[in-house]
Amino acid sequence: MSASVQVSQMKQQHHQRKEHHQRKEHHQRKEHHQRKEQHQEQHYESSCHLSAKSSVSKQSFSTYKTTSHRVKTMVKTEKGQEVVKLSPLPKRAKRTYLAMDLDKEVIGYVIPVFRANHEEVRGLMEAREEDVTEEGINYVAMRNLFVREAKEALELRVEKKTRTTHIRESAERLELNKTLEEWTEFRKKMNPDSLTHAPEFIGRPRGQTVWEGQTITLHCTVAGWPKPRVAWYKNNVPINAEAHSEKYTIESNYNMHSLAIKNCDFYDTAQYRVSALNVKGEMSSVATIVVKRFQDSEEGGTLESKSYGFSLEHGVTFETTILDKFEVAFGREGETLSLGCTVIVYPTVKKYQPEAVWYRDSVPLKESKWVHSQWSGQRATLTLVHLNKEDEGMYTLRVNTTSGYDTYSAYVFVRDAEVEVQGVPASPLDVRCHDANKDYVVITWKQPAVEGSSPILGYYIDRCEVGTHHWAQCNDSPVKYARFPVTGLVEGRSYIFRVRALNKAGVSRPSRVSEMVVAMDPFDRARLLGPSAPWTGMIKFTEEDHTVGVIPGEPSDVAVTEATKSYVVLAWKPPIQRGHEGVMYYIEKCISGTDTWQRVNTGMPVKSPRFALFDLAEGKSYSFRVRCCNSAGVGEASEATGDITVGDMLELPSAPGTPVATRNTSTSVVVSWAASKDVKHLVGYYIEYSVVGTDVWIPCNNKPVKQTRFVCHGLTSETSCVFRVKAVNAAGYSLSSSDSESVIVRAAISVPAKPSGVTLLEAHRDTMVLGWNEPANTGGAAIRGYFVDYRTVKGKVVSQWHELNLQALTTTFYKVDNLKENIVYQFQVRAMNMAGVSKGSLPSAALECKEWTITVPGAPVGLHFLEVRDSSVVVLWEAPAFDGRAPVNGYYLDVKEAEAGEEGWKAVHEKANKSKYIKVSGLEAATSYVFRVRAQNLAGVGKHSAVLGPVLAETRPGTKEIYVDVDEDGVISMVFECSEMSEGSEFVWSKNYQAITDTSRVTIINEKGRTRAIFNDPSLEDLGIFSCVVTNTSGISSSYTLTEEDLKHLLDISHEHKFPVIPFKNEMAMELQEKGRVRFWTQVEKFSKDCQVEYVFNDVIITQGEKYTTNFDKTTGIIEMFMDSLEMTDEGTFTFNLVDGKAKGTTSYVLIGEEFRALQKKSQFERAEWIRKQGPHFTEYLGFTVTPECDVLLKCTVGNIKAETEIIWSKDSIEIRDGDEAAKKLEQKDGVLTFNIGKISKKDAGIYEVFLKDERGQDMSRFDLTNEGYQAVMNELFRVTANSSSQIQVLSTEHGIILYSMVTYYHEDQRVGWLHKDAKISASERVKSGVTGEQLWLKINEPTEKDKGKYTIDVFDGKDGVKRVFDLSGQAWEEAFEEFQRLKAAAIAERNRARVIGGLPDVVAIQEGKSLNLTGNVWGEPVPEVSWTKNERELVSDDRYQLKFEHGKFASIAIAAVSRADSGKYALVVKNKYGTEAGEFTVSVYNPEDDEKEEEKKD
Repeated sequence: MSASVQVSQMKQQHHQRKEHHQRKEHHQRKEHHQRKEQHQEQHYESSCHLSAKSSVSKQSFSTYKTTSHRVKTMVKTEKGQEVVKLSPLPKRAKRTYLAMDLDKEVIGYVIPVFRANHEEVRGLMEAREEDVTEEGINYVAMRNLFVREAKEALELRVEKKTRTTHIRESAERLELNKTLEEWTEFRKKMNPDSLTHAPEFIGRPRGQTVWEGQTITLHCTVAGWPKPRVAWYKNNVPINAEAHSEKYTIESNYNMHSLAIKNCDFYDTAQYRVSALNVKGEMSSVATIVVKRFQDSEEGGTLESKSYGFSLEHGVTFETTILDKFEVAFGREGETLSLGCTVIVYPTVKKYQPEAVWYRDSVPLKESKWVHSQWSGQRATLTLVHLNKEDEGMYTLRVNTTSGYDTYSAYVFVRDAEVEVQGVPASPLDVRCHDANKDYVVITWKQPAVEGSSPILGYYIDRCEVGTHHWAQCNDSPVKYARFPVTGLVEGRSYIFRVRALNKAGVSRPSRVSEMVVAMDPFDRARLLGPSAPWTGMIKFTEEDHTVGVIPGEPSDVAVTEATKSYVVLAWKPPIQRGHEGVMYYIEKCISGTDTWQRVNTGMPVKSPRFALFDLAEGKSYSFRVRCCNSAGVGEASEATGDITVGDMLELPSAPGTPVATRNTSTSVVVSWAASKDVKHLVGYYIEYSVVGTDVWIPCNNKPVKQTRFVCHGLTSETSCVFRVKAVNAAGYSLSSSDSESVIVRAAISVPAKPSGVTLLEAHRDTMVLGWNEPANTGGAAIRGYFVDYRTVKGKVVSQWHELNLQALTTTFYKVDNLKENIVYQFQVRAMNMAGVSKGSLPSAALECKEWTITVPGAPVGLHFLEVRDSSVVVLWEAPAFDGRAPVNGYYLDVKEAEAGEEGWKAVHEKANKSKYIKVSGLEAATSYVFRVRAQNLAGVGKHSAVLGPVLAETRPGTKEIYVDVDEDGVISMVFECSEMSEGSEFVWSKNYQAITDTSRVTIINEKGRTRAIFNDPSLEDLGIFSCVVTNTSGISSSYTLTEEDLKHLLDISHEHKFPVIPFKNEMAMELQEKGRVRFWTQVEKFSKDCQVEYVFNDVIITQGEKYTTNFDKTTGIIEMFMDSLEMTDEGTFTFNLVDGKAKGTTSYVLIGEEFRALQKKSQFERAEWIRKQGPHFTEYLGFTVTPECDVLLKCTVGNIKAETEIIWSKDSIEIRDGDEAAKKLEQKDGVLTFNIGKISKKDAGIYEVFLKDERGQDMSRFDLTNEGYQAVMNELFRVTANSSSQIQVLSTEHGIILYSMVTYYHEDQRVGWLHKDAKISASERVKSGVTGEQLWLKINEPTEKDKGKYTIDVFDGKDGVKRVFDLSGQAWEEAFEEFQRLKAAAIAERNRARVIGGLPDVVAIQEGKSLNLTGNVWGEPVPEVSWTKNERELVSDDRYQLKFEHGKFASIAIAAVSRADSGKYALVVKNKYGTEAGEFTVSVYNPEDDEKEEEKKD
């Protein structure tokens, strides 16, 4: 131990607690107090080491309890019984160590360092002296050592030891340890069982109460031999620290054991038991941990500010600020929603990271597939994947630091997903599994808020085995109770569940699936999750178990835990006598009043001590009992339950009290109600609202809430709503409460915010003029005035605040009189509205009251803004209170972005602005700006005003502008609408931003959410800027600039409305109909059913009769007047006059002069045509057409013909009869008569006529196919031919290149021209054009480079011509020219090729002995080489064969006397550079005598 003075640890703890309550005192005072306390502390210390292997640090212990027995006292209970009571443990008990020898055997205890006061030591010594006889040898040794040190502590105040003394004492202690070890070893050899004893708690864990989010540690000290095995349990369930290392940490050092629970939450509230077990027995100790859950406000927003404490660990006080807060959010099932906040922690400490924890309804959220959180140190984000109604609730972000914590909360609403079938209920929610056993589990859920078009009839429960995708329905008929036992599970398998609701319209979507549950015995589940050797409550022996083969006993405590109309659930305890193997159960039932017991599960016994019985008769009474069975047999029946009547044990909740709705914000209402009376197992409440005037009820929450106050968000502003509430429990819904009184959704009125910018505008000897800015938030009501307070300032001393005005001020400036000169003052301002008075503004700077000598004007005051839009804002101000030496003659406005520095100020305009307002344009959307104004007089420009802003350049959603309206009476007005008006809001109209007081020019009419400014007599006096502001809102305003041009346009519209004109879609028109009938008509665009028409001719009203027929079709607006014929007296003006109320319309048609006569003639013609068409007639007269094949057809169409109608064709007045050749060209089909001339020529010219006649009349048509008619036919033929021409194609020959185009037919009179490079090609020997059949060609002989270029063929089409173009250049030229050269070379080679051109026979028959002379004519350029072959063997000129080649043309062969050997196949072979050719012939030599002999032989 150090020789320095040691301060008692218990004194230090007491002193630290005292300092914790006095942390706000000055630091120097605290240090002085510490030094004073140090002189009053005592130092007591004793230490002893009984083992050389155990070295105890001085920080390891802080308790005075080191032996295995605490002080015992006898006390009497209230009943007079004596019990043993142990002395209390110290408040911070620390662990002790067991002392062990080299073989790790326990031989004693290490005595911890003890620190205590005199009274504690004296009481401990006296208690130990009384119990000395009960201790063993080791305990005696420890007691004596402990007492000796305690006595020394009584006598010694402070002891300073030198290093030599300390070393000597250490050596003595080591020697003593060695002596004790030897003595202990000797005793152990003499009596090995002397140290063996059951586990015993020297220090027990203590129960604690902590706040959620903290870490708590439970400590205990355990003695016993052999060394006990220690296990920790939570509510009798083993704690597996290895599997949940993020939550638990278990440590065991010697005989000290601890359990650390990290980041405590509400579910860590439990009884924690520590169990120590060895062969001598078991001992347990229980500590209760209570984790307090913080409760946040129900509404979104920051909570009350926290007081931050000093962090001893880091030496600073952390302050947390939460920015960019998420607001009340709305999502829909299936969507993904993210919440986030920016967190600033000041100051910043390196390597220190605060903790961000998310809560839903005050329950901490854990990472799952539905919930993902992210914390970067500055930004906390929570993402909810695939929203479900279970995700609805109050979400809280809590930021924990070592100085404290800060929170922010807002509500998240989850709406139902769109249903596939209208009227079905919404999906249930919050499906949970309870009481899981080997083959049984209870499923619970919450009913949805929306039942659909009809009440819910029941629910279906589905299950799915984990690892599969097959859902099986658990119940055949729907259950109405929101709790259902599922049986038939397979032991050891895992399941998930879901629920669906049913009504008359159909089945809902399934709920979110439950958490996975394993079908197994709870004890087995705990054993699997816990340590490898948990405490079982008894010591198990390894001898043979004699209970094998024993029939189990009867179960106990059989009881009905649940009873509904659909089922009854039994529960019981397993038998005590059940053998070594597991047991199963049979359930029996008996109808009350009978003695007959019926086994329910005859097929298969159940494994779980739970069972659900279905198919019981509702209203009947039953009793039940249970039997156990195993392989040895079936045991005795348990005691029967009492009579149980089948029916719902849980009743529907009663209706809640009538809700009371109060205003909250512009989109939310606070609803409160009285709770349902005598309700059992309440799940919560659902709140619904309905807009007044409708019968549609909409849920406010889709997850039931248990509190009786709820904030309904997402409402439409300025709508009138009523609310109702219904309660829900497992049995179902209650009746809905009575409807609340209607409430208009608008923001509640509150006191205004504080004014700002209190500045001095002007000062005299005893007066000061103050100015300030209006509050940023008026509290939903108009500011009624301001109150100004003042106080004096002397150095750093300030006086109390005093009121200056008792009557509220209506301006934002105030002249303070009766002040004292050269005295320094401070001022603050408070605003007032109908809700009350705001808090005081920030005090102004210290202002000295003295005369100003400034010549320039003061600062403008009353800056405010209107009409905030994305790119503009209107800034307004008031004149300064102090003009200076001259009147103010203008103003300058400066602007800058809010984030920019002082260098960012820019002038909005260059010239001084005479008005006290200006519209600033060119702003950047979503950017904040600040403004200031300076006034100017002749002396100069004064100082700038207080800064206005920041102002965010952003158009509010739903912003409406002023628009101009002209009604039907021609009244001009300006209209402005606002949907966000609150109580007390008013429309205020201004002209040029001055309130309109002169009602002679404009009349203001206000309606609900709408105002109209009517011009009484619009004139140039009304030109200007008209603006409208809505009070008690967040600056809703708009303006309209009325210019001279706009006024003129509005006056024109007004005149049209005052003196309306009936509009016509069409002015009056005239058309000639069949029989020469004349129709005058028009169409009206807009009219009423009362519209009347007056028909006028030359100012005389026409009435309907034989001459005129009139009609007005009011369904289409068409007005008509008919005349059967036109006479000379009908020349003039026709008019339709319309009258429709006060609206009139006139339209006329003038029919005179040449127009009248032409129409009259045409009318007479049409009448004659109508008469003609009564018999056989031509609907299309004789004409011609040219077919694609270039055949000419004469064609006409006839109508109204019969079989008896005679049709006669003639040419040049000569009738074409049936036997004529031309008659074959006639054809009649479907009323069409044709004469197929074919390919026309001049012989076909003539006059063709067709006659129709029968008893009804006759008609004739003629076509002159001469002169112009013939030329027209030819032109059409040329057109068809020209258009049939193909694109120009290229053909190479041995002589040159040919360009050609193909046509369907070519007539010799059709002109064809060729152009090269747009110039006409003249014919020559080298370039020629022509026609061959249907081919139009251009031949270029021996082409050269000059022939490259664009070629065009121009085919006459009767008018201009059809051109086809081909570019003979580039690749096209190269390919054509190359092919030409190839063909030319081949032709030359063919002409000059060596060949035999004649003179040789095919066969030569010659008599043996005769001479053979043959000569062949040879051609070739150059002269070919000549050779002769016989049987493909070349012959050489010799005595037998004489071979000659003369004049380069004649090759001869001569054989003087042939013999049979000369027979064979001969060839004359010629060859030059262009080729080789052979003239073959056969020589046959015969002998007549030999031939005769052969014939004789044959005979």
